[in-house]
Amino acid sequence: MAQFWLQIGLIGLGAGAASALLFASVLSGSILSVVLFYLAPLPILIAAIGWSHWAGLAAALMAAIGLSLAFGAFFFPAFLISVGLPAWWLGYLALLARPSDAEFEWYPPGRLVVWTAILGALVIMAALPQFGGSEASIQAALRGGFERMLRTQMHIPAGEALTVPGVADPDRLIDILVLVLPPAAAVLTTLTQLLNLWLAARIVKISGRLKRPWPDLAAIRFPTATPFVLAAATAGSFLPDVVGIACTLVVATLLVAYAALGFAVLHGITRRLQNRSVVLVGIYTAVAIFGWPVLLVALLGLIDIALDLRTRIAATRGPPAPLA
Repeated sequence: MAQFWLQIGLIGLGAGAASALLFASVLSGSILSVVLFYLAPLPILIAAIGWSHWAGLAAALMAAIGLSLAFGAFFFPAFLISVGLPAWWLGYLALLARPSDAEFEWYPPGRLVVWTAILGALVIMAALPQFGGSEASIQAALRGGFERMLRTQMHIPAGEALTVPGVADPDRLIDILVLVLPPAAAVLTTLTQLLNLWLAARIVKISGRLKRPWPDLAAIRFPTATPFVLAAATAGSFLPDVVGIACTLVVATLLVAYAALGFAVLHGITRRLQNRSVVLVGIYTAVAIFGWPVLLVALLGLIDIALDLRTRIAATRGPPAPLA
């Protein structure tokens, strides 16, 4: 037992140091540091999935303590809320299992995807009080931040009219950015959590330490309550003040989850197509170039929940092809 906890402590220390360095790299201001910053949850997830959720929790605490000692006490809660605890929780759920006829029934990957959306919204909700306790104060703080950023970039001193080349109405641009930033930040948080979770699982699988079998990602399913949560959040997004903002964040992150489900549906229903690779590459390219087709992919995920497209199409084609 003592050897187990010693190993957990050492793994947590190493993973925590790596996570803290990735998180702190953004202070350098380089473009590469932004990419490294968004990979900060990865070492914690690797420790949690590859060893134990206790190792992931130790890594999260070690990283938070190290950052607070190096840069100030503010970084302890900031890191834990934005990176450490969400990564630990996903790692904990990924290894959750219960006995069944097939030895173990592992926590469904579809629920993990939904959890990334929930955590993505919660992280941004936790950050919003720094800007104020009401919708008006939050928007005023964000508007002031955007204006200062634009003035700095354009070298326009305070007091002079703000002008942006190619933009007829800079104030209107700032208003749009203020409305878009919170849900955009929640979407980015959800995407990076999904990516880090997948990367960590792949790394652990390659190392031979993955305890659960690799899931068939094209067959993931969401809980039956998920569409109702999306509907309630959509209705709540029309409410005023902070409640409306919070519901908007949930809508944005759940749409990311449904987009992931939509891609799973695409992979599932195209398995027996001869030109499958061409179809999938074309869809991914369209999403990468234009962006908006991802909404159609998310709609496909919603339709699959209602109509079970994968089962219906599989029934018309016979047994599925073996997985590669």
